[in-house]
Amino acid sequence: MRSNSIPLLDEGQSVTHTTARMVHRERTTCRICGNAQLQRILSLGPTPLANSFLRSADEFEDELSFPLDVYFCRTCSLVQLLDVIDPEVLFGNYIYLTGTSATIATHNVEYARTVDAIVHLKPNELVVEVASNDGSLLKCFEPYEVRTLGIEPAGNIAQIATAKGVPTVNRFFNSATALELRNAYGAARIVIANNVLAHVDDPLDFLNGCRELIDNDGLIVIEVPHLRNLLDDLEYDTIYHEHLCYFSIHALCRLSEAADLVIRRVDCVSVHGGSVRVYFGLRDRHVNHGKEVLALVEEEVRAGLTQFGRYERFAAEVEQNRRRLVSLLETLRKDGKTIAGYGAPAKGNTLLNYCRIDRRLLDFTVDKNPLKVSLYTPGMHLPVLPVSSLLENQPDYVLILAWNFAEEIIGQQSEYRARGGQFIIPVPEAKVV
Repeated sequence: MRSNSIPLLDEGQSVTHTTARMVHRERTTCRICGNAQLQRILSLGPTPLANSFLRSADEFEDELSFPLDVYFCRTCSLVQLLDVIDPEVLFGNYIYLTGTSATIATHNVEYARTVDAIVHLKPNELVVEVASNDGSLLKCFEPYEVRTLGIEPAGNIAQIATAKGVPTVNRFFNSATALELRNAYGAARIVIANNVLAHVDDPLDFLNGCRELIDNDGLIVIEVPHLRNLLDDLEYDTIYHEHLCYFSIHALCRLSEAADLVIRRVDCVSVHGGSVRVYFGLRDRHVNHGKEVLALVEEEVRAGLTQFGRYERFAAEVEQNRRRLVSLLETLRKDGKTIAGYGAPAKGNTLLNYCRIDRRLLDFTVDKNPLKVSLYTPGMHLPVLPVSSLLENQPDYVLILAWNFAEEIIGQQSEYRARGGQFIIPVPEAKVV
C-alpha cells in the first residue's frame, strides 16, 4: 500500500508535478516469477492516466504523462507494465460504472446463472465480489437467495452500490484484508473478481487473498481480457496504466500454482473484446488443472504466445494501424467532413493519445456515463458531451472509441444513421461501417 504522505486526489483532479514522483515507481522484476530479464514489446509513449479526466482548460498545462511501455517475461510468459501508478490515485475516486451498458447487464445475468449451474448455490451462502463497482453483478445473484458482499476501493462508487442495497466494504483488497473479511463474514462459496486481477501490482498476494476467503469447496472466479485476443485483434488500446498485466492462460496457470490453486475450468466470453472467465479451486482438493485448460494452454503455445517473435509482429501491426487510422481521419477532414467520437472509455484515451487524435481531427466525443459528461479527455482534451449531442450536431462520421460495444451503440443510434451518419471502427483495422 502507498505511503500516507501521498495526497489523495479529489474527483476529476489531475496528478500535478508536485505529486508525480510520489505516485509513480518502476518495477524491475516479473510479477509472477521474479525474472529480472524482461524484454520490451511496445512503447506507446508518454501517456496521461486514462481515467484522469480534466474539469477545465485551466488544468491542461499541469497535466502529467507517464511511460506506457509493455514487457514480456520469457520465463513465465506474463506480459506486463513496469511503470506503476499508486492505486489510490487510480482507484480511490473512480468514474467508470459497470451499470451503464446494456451489453454488460446481459453479461452479468448470464454470469450469475453459469456460476449457479456449476456450484448449485444454496440459500444464505456467501458470494463475494472484489472490485464490485456499483454492485450490478452482485444484484444478479439476489434471485439465488445468497448473501452478497462487495469490496470496492472507490469511495464514490461504493456509495452508489450501497444505495442500491448491495452491502459494500470500501477497501482495497489484499491477503490481509481477506483474513479480516473472513473473520467478519465467514467463508465464501464464491469469490468473484472481474477485470481487477490485471490492475494489481502483486497478483500473487491478491490470489492468496481470494484463496483465504473461500471454503474448501469454494471457487474463485476471475474474468480478465485474454492476451490472445489483444494480439490477434490488435486491441492495443486496452493497454493503459490501470492494466498492469495482460494474461494468457499459460501465465495464469503459473500464477495459480504459486498460490496453491488449480484452474478447473476456463470459459471464453466475448465481453470487452474477448475475455476468459477462469475458475480456480484449492490445489489440495483438485490436484491438477483441468484437461480442457491444459489443451487451451497448448493452443496458446502453438499460437506463439510464449515466444517473443509474436510480440514483435504485434508491435509492427500497431504502428501500421496508427498510420492508417490517422490517414483515414485526415482524408475525411480534408474533404470537409465533420467527425465526433462515441465513448470516453479508458481504452479510447490510449488510442487518442497514441495516435495523437485531438480537436484537429475530432470535434468532441459523447458518453452515457454522467460522471464523464462535461469533462475533457486526458491528453487530447476532447470535450465529453451527452449522447444527445450526436443528433443535435449530426457529424458526418462517428469514431467508436468504445468499440467493444459497437453493436449496441450502432443499434441505439439508428436515427443518426437514418440521417446519413456513418461509423468508424478503429481496430483491428480502421474502417467505415
